[in-house]
Amino acid sequence: DEISADVSELFNVLTGFSLQSEYRKILVAPAMLRREIIARIDREIERHAQSGDGRIIFKMNSLVDKASIAALYRASQAGVKIDLIIRGVCCLRPGVPGWSENIRVTSIVGRYLEHSRIYYFHNGGTEEIYLGSADLMERNLDKRVEVLFPIEEDAIRAHIVSEVLPGYLRDTVNARELNADGEWINRRPAEGDEPFDVQQWGM
Repeated sequence: DEISADVSELFNVLTGFSLQSEYRKILVAPAMLRREIIARIDREIERHAQSGDGRIIFKMNSLVDKASIAALYRASQAGVKIDLIIRGVCCLRPGVPGWSENIRVTSIVGRYLEHSRIYYFHNGGTEEIYLGSADLMERNLDKRVEVLFPIEEDAIRAHIVSEVLPGYLRDTVNARELNADGEWINRRPAEGDEPFDVQQWGM
């Protein structure tokens, strides 16, 4: 198993037995995680130019890294639809005409502390999903060992794509949306709709 082999080699790095910086499946900081995430954002731009269905969804605690934010702005300007589920600090400004109008930022703050990281790329229909420990922050990408690993099991990938991520994006109890002026607005159900609490759903 390539993921297991990667993890074994990463532990050799941590214990000083190896200087390896490239891996088969996992994305590792500080070696190459930022580079690989930005490469996948740029690939989504290319796929969108070909098929018009570019889509990115990231869920993390904080978004601060300048290079990653610049790549997301490029993707928005190319027409890629982007949802960012950011619990804490977000230095990206969504919804700015001509700049970031294709980006929506949602924060979920409820009873439970959101701590999972999910990185979704539509990739022209060959969807890629990574889970792991890394936020897009300089301290995570440059000063810590962080890992993202791919979800390769079809059933798990389908569950994340069809249930988990849509649940976060339709929450109307704990969700706030960041507007172009930097103000957080509570998201409420449309008239006649029942409130949806993604954390309660996840229980």
